[in-house]
Formats: sequence, structure tokens, C-alpha cells
Amino acid sequence: MIVSFTLILLAQLVGEVLARATALSVPGPVIGMALLLLFMVLRDHWSGIASRVLAAPLVDGTLERSGKGLLAHLSLMFIPAGAGIVGRLDVLEAHGLALACVVVVSTLATLTATALTFVAVKRWFAPGREP
Repeated sequence: MIVSFTLILLAQLVGEVLARATALSVPGPVIGMALLLLFMVLRDHWSGIASRVLAAPLVDGTLERSGKGLLAHLSLMFIPAGAGIVGRLDVLEAHGLALACVVVVSTLATLTATALTFVAVKRWFAPGREP
């Protein structure tokens, strides 16, 4: 499990370094996740070589189980954010209405954009439509 967590954190670190070094507009953890996916695809593609070269936890399913374990406890990652909000209730009190309006408007905008995108793609891929 330690090897799996190390690989996950290493992928995030490499992604962060790449994002900052290349000034990409993609967050480092997203790049790290893509690198981890690439690693797992290559590992599965060359499973014969991978089982001889890589540590056992990286080829026997421990990596996947470790990732699922992290996802199962993902809500714990939001505790610091909640504590930060409680610690700054004065700001929330002063700007609460504006923040609520922004959340509602941005949610409606996101839902509208998603629905319009879905309709456009559905029409684009409709049967009988010529490319």
C-alpha cells in the first residue's frame, strides 16, 4: 500500500512540476492523473514485462485498491475547507448574500451550458444526418 500511495503522490508531484515548468493552464494534479493513467495502461499492455520489473504492489491490484480506498474517504479532504469557512464567518456574514447569488447564477449557467451542449451533440450525431 505504501508503494501505491508513493506512486500516486509521485505522479501528482511530477504533474505539478510539469504544470509549473511549462506554464500550462492545466492543473498539476490533472497532469499527474493523466500520467498515472498512462502508467497503468502501459503496465497492463506489457503485463509480462511489468510483472518482472515493477514492485508487486504495482502489478497485483494493490494500486487500484489503494486508489479506491482514497476515494472512499475523499470527504475527509474537505474538512480543512469547512474549518476555514467557520473560521471566517465574519466574511461570510458580510458577503453572504453576494456569495449565494454567485453560487446560484454559476450553477444555473453551468446547467444551461451542459444542457445546450448535450442538445447540440445529440443533433450532431442524430441518425440520418450527413457529416
